[in-house]
Amino acid sequence: MSSITLLALDTSTEFCSVAVYRHDPANGAPALVVERHLDTGPVSSTHILPAARDVLREAGVTLAECDAIAFGAGPGSFTGLRTACGVAQGLAFGAALPVVPVGTLLACAEAARALRVDTQRVLVALDARMNEAYWADYAWDSATNDWREVLPASLDAAERVRAPEVDFVIAGNAALAFGDRLQASAQAQAVLANAMPRARYVASLAARAFARGGAIPADQAMPVYIRNKVAQTTAEREAIKQAAAQANAPEVP
Repeated sequence: MSSITLLALDTSTEFCSVAVYRHDPANGAPALVVERHLDTGPVSSTHILPAARDVLREAGVTLAECDAIAFGAGPGSFTGLRTACGVAQGLAFGAALPVVPVGTLLACAEAARALRVDTQRVLVALDARMNEAYWADYAWDSATNDWREVLPASLDAAERVRAPEVDFVIAGNAALAFGDRLQASAQAQAVLANAMPRARYVASLAARAFARGGAIPADQAMPVYIRNKVAQTTAEREAIKQAAAQANAPEVP
């Protein structure tokens, strides 16, 4: 893998998470990650560009020096996914950069491995509200040093989340949200409720995807929705408008 610099964004949860990731394998040093991970609730759109300016300044790079912009594509908060995708597109258009969409459930698996480096199998389960959970099953592939998708992202009642038949850990907040209803948690080696999507994990996944040729043109970026949603609240519509307006005229160096 050659050297890479990424700006990564994630607003799929109540956190506004932004990071700069820089890695040059030739020097043998670990990747540099500068991150802002802010509990902003549903108003990430007002914080994401200032946070991006902060991490770029602290990392000593400009947006134009990045190789790509990564974003948490989903599943997750409807408004949050639109915010991250819209801002990533706007910044990418302005700087003539490609984008790298990253699944938020996969980011949870990456977080689990960061917390427990020997983790080989991760069942990810996130509270999707409306009495349901987003979930997926991932296995670490030592041959490729990357994740393999065993079961793709799904949306089900907590009782329908299926445990792997081998040793595994659970990542995500569904165990806290659903308790005994998430029956798979009783079979897990560990429950890592704090293994949640955030920009540093989106960035490390994106770096590997970029090296495999996984970047796409900005106009092809789309959020990943698991739940079909037919209506938006007034607050959601306003948040999407704000994200679009910011993305169309970004003021990030």
